[in-house]
Amino acid sequence: MIGLLQRVSQGSVLVEGETIAAIGAGLLVLVGIEHGDGVAQAERLLERLLAYRVFPDEEGRMNHDVREVGGSVLLVPQFTLAADTHKGNRPGFSRAADPSVGQTLFERLVELGQNVKVPVVAGRFGATMQVNLSNEGPVTFWLRVSPDG
Repeated sequence: MIGLLQRVSQGSVLVEGETIAAIGAGLLVLVGIEHGDGVAQAERLLERLLAYRVFPDEEGRMNHDVREVGGSVLLVPQFTLAADTHKGNRPGFSRAADPSVGQTLFERLVELGQNVKVPVVAGRFGATMQVNLSNEGPVTFWLRVSPDG
């Protein structure tokens, strides 16, 4: 499971012109689900996202996590993160989980996120979304939790 984490001052997701999710300061995370991913990967990715220290301390060093700064998390499903881009000019998606599996795992990730002490909202799986954000820094990290640990 892949999480492209971005530190933001604000983020939102629109579907057909309607805002379905929005946050202020926090993390906007694009989520890609690969073959072999399961609930264990969703749990581990959420743990890493909540504990990842990307917010500055008094000296400007990244020493605080989203919980410590009172931020929120916006999870956005994005199967293209699992693309194979090693050859040619068109991405392949053979590494991406089947859509039904991907949807189930994304929904489980969101459900797990709603049981923590950080506000967690989400985009809509399978929808064409407009994602808006103000990346602070910019700060962007690619986290991956593989099925084999």
